[in-house]
Amino acid sequence: MSTLDELAAQLRSGDGLLAAATVDPPPAGGAELGDAAAAGDPAYALLVEAIREGELQHYGGGRLLRGGDPDLALLAGDHLYALGLDRLAELGDLESVAVLAGVIARCARAHAECQAADAAEAWRRGVAAVAARGAAL
Repeated sequence: MSTLDELAAQLRSGDGLLAAATVDPPPAGGAELGDAAAAGDPAYALLVEAIREGELQHYGGGRLLRGGDPDLALLAGDHLYALGLDRLAELGDLESVAVLAGVIARCARAHAECQAADAAEAWRRGVAAVAARGAAL
């Protein structure tokens, strides 16, 4: 099962709007950030992809939810941010919590300033930092 399939399954396991709106992920993969951050620990791949999906939901490019309701996308994005950061905190890697919270903040600024390249760079740097932390743990 791919990382995005696992994330979709978790969203479907709950009750309510998110479960009903969850769709199958695209077949072409799309979990490269999570895979890069994993550093041998699949838990990292899932939590990074949850946070990434949160960002995508906030800014209109989600992979796992049926589109059309901007309010649901915003709520889903917040839920996915929290899911990823909570899982990371459970692993005890508080430095990576700070790194990925910073990625979220830099992406918000980049999107507000219409600087998509800055958001991509925030992810590149953040994933590299998390991968280095994970490899060192």
